[in-house]
Amino acid sequence: MPVKSADPARLVDVVLVKGGRTKIRYPAELLADDGTRIAVRAPWAGEGVRDFGFVRFEPGDVFTEYYWRDRWYSVKEVRGASGALKGWYCDITRPATLTGTELVVEDLDLDLWRSADGGDVRRLDEDEFAESGLAERDPRAAAAAVTALDELEVIATVEGGLEALLE
Repeated sequence: MPVKSADPARLVDVVLVKGGRTKIRYPAELLADDGTRIAVRAPWAGEGVRDFGFVRFEPGDVFTEYYWRDRWYSVKEVRGASGALKGWYCDITRPATLTGTELVVEDLDLDLWRSADGGDVRRLDEDEFAESGLAERDPRAAAAAVTALDELEVIATVEGGLEALLE
């Protein structure tokens, strides 16, 4: 049964925390929650256009986002306003928590991008991760973050890997 976006019981606030502070908060439609993986859909929540050089996020884009309670990453399928797949943006995070209608995720600076055609898989923000001091403050979390990035990179380079992960 399709989820009605106007159904308040099916709406959550995604709260992205970074460095102990809320980086962004936005409403999203709760698509599924199987107890381990949570799926939501939301329009691009940033202000204006964000051009990374290899992809542009802009008003009209739609993100179908997958979060896990037992994994150190989230995966976001990104589609343009026309519905065309742009690719997947993966954040390395602590496992997600959903309390009531608040989905909280702590961003650990590392990211991965995979283009729609699979021709561009790139690790992002490794310099920010190194500068964050996480390795010194919380070595276990830093090790889990690096392991998660390595795992996602392998999944992203296999044809159909990310798609299979999200099925």
